[in-house]
Amino acid sequence: MNLQKLIVIGLGIAANILLIGHLQRQFERSNMEKMQAETEEKLQETTESYRAKLYHDALTGTYNRRYYEDIASRIVGPAGIALIDVDDFKICNDTYGHHAGDLALEAAANAIRSCIRNADLLIRYGGDEFLLVLPGIPSDILQAKLEQIRAAVQQATVPGYPHFRLSLSIGGTMQAITDSMENAVRRADRLMYQAKGRKNAVMVEVPGHSLAALEKLLQKKSQILLVDDSAMNRMILKEILGGDYSILEAENGQECLEKMQAEAGNIALVLLDINMPVMDGFEVLKAMNTNHTIEDIPVIMISSDDSDDAIRRSYELGASDYVNRPFDARIVYRRVTNTIKLYAKQRRLVQMVSDQIRARENNTDTLVGVLSHVVEFRNSESGQHVLHIRIITELLLHRLLEISSQYPITAEQQDNIPLASALHDIGKIGIDEKILNKPGKLTPEEYEVIKTHSMLGAEMLHQLGNFNEQPLLQTAYEITRWHHERWDGRGYPDGLKGDEIPISAQLVALADVYDALTSERCYKKAFSHEKAVQMILNGECGAFNPLLLQCLTDMQTDLKVQLQQRTQ
Repeated sequence: MNLQKLIVIGLGIAANILLIGHLQRQFERSNMEKMQAETEEKLQETTESYRAKLYHDALTGTYNRRYYEDIASRIVGPAGIALIDVDDFKICNDTYGHHAGDLALEAAANAIRSCIRNADLLIRYGGDEFLLVLPGIPSDILQAKLEQIRAAVQQATVPGYPHFRLSLSIGGTMQAITDSMENAVRRADRLMYQAKGRKNAVMVEVPGHSLAALEKLLQKKSQILLVDDSAMNRMILKEILGGDYSILEAENGQECLEKMQAEAGNIALVLLDINMPVMDGFEVLKAMNTNHTIEDIPVIMISSDDSDDAIRRSYELGASDYVNRPFDARIVYRRVTNTIKLYAKQRRLVQMVSDQIRARENNTDTLVGVLSHVVEFRNSESGQHVLHIRIITELLLHRLLEISSQYPITAEQQDNIPLASALHDIGKIGIDEKILNKPGKLTPEEYEVIKTHSMLGAEMLHQLGNFNEQPLLQTAYEITRWHHERWDGRGYPDGLKGDEIPISAQLVALADVYDALTSERCYKKAFSHEKAVQMILNGECGAFNPLLLQCLTDMQTDLKVQLQQRTQ
């Protein structure tokens, strides 16, 4: 019996052992499956994160041009397609600097996003152009949707630049099921450029409205808005001006503003009375100052109030001219015609100056690029080196301006520093190629020769005849001479320390070190982006301004993507 009991007990123990082993294997299998699922989930998250960065514009948060080329260009209709251009963006950059331009683009993108659905696609198509894809939108709603977007952007403000007014020129069309995206975008592009002729306007091609009809519309008479509560006064003015101008009428200031919004970009001039119900003429002028339409639409006051106070107040609020009632028909006609022609000429001059500035900057960029590539060719460096330095410098500069006001960097300097960075190593033209391209380690004597390139470059620039009159050359001098100085005073050629080093040279110094680390040279292999950043932050490449190291830390996740996107 005892033996039987022992056998039973033994069998029970064995069964328990087997059961425990089975449960343990199930537990381990469950853990393995859980770990595998977690790994797959993390991999999926990483992949999605990479794709998000790959296809999104780092500045505006919209999709980028690569997304259009890879994905959106294959979309089929029906869909509304619009090309959107930010008006006077070049003038914004020229006047306030690229930092302000970036903020303006962000503000415009945010305003556009506030008007569209999650399913709609907003793509940064060019520097200051956005492509908008509105899947399934009815053709009779497209115009209203684009007008809503134009109005939303017009009301948007640029942080730190409250006086800068945003406006859009928009071209829109419908993409049919059989229509390629390329054809639809091409039509929208043509319409957008027609809208730019007016500025702050929307031009839409929908079924039943051909491009020829739209082009004819542009050639119609200039439109004048008559604002007066007296039907008799409006009739007299319409009789004087109706032969050569298209007339739009409003009975009070509120109706005036509503019609200006509905006819945005189509009004050449406003004839405005002062004393009216609901909203008087002065209140209209104040509203036009608030939304900045006073800058683009001239206003002539026509009133029976001939007091000095009324006239002075009208001019102070932005009126272009003042005509007392009763008026002479010929005088009214001549003043209206002269004012419209003056504003048209002003717009042409602004565009001409903008084009000239753009052409001059392109020429400067080209010449600087040629010089820098000569140095690269002689130094056997990658053809991307100068472009990388410029991009990194610009990114660091923008981040510095965002987090600190310690350095009084003007709008002109914001343009000049990235451009002048291309000349940082121009002094290497005077260095023996055998030393420049030596594959092994330099001897102490050879290293001393290499170090002279900073002074050689600075002297070349300083000896140019127009050096004292050219801020770009002066910025290039700072960068060329001092981009090897270090924050702790251990750099060369002058051993400057801390902010004794011009901020322009500090920015390029950090950009130069990063690109040197991540590029292959005749004497070294390239480090990864992550390794390069870590080496710089660890102080392995010399000491840098802690504020600039903070900038590098803040933007390190975007830097790699930006370089890949902008150097393709």
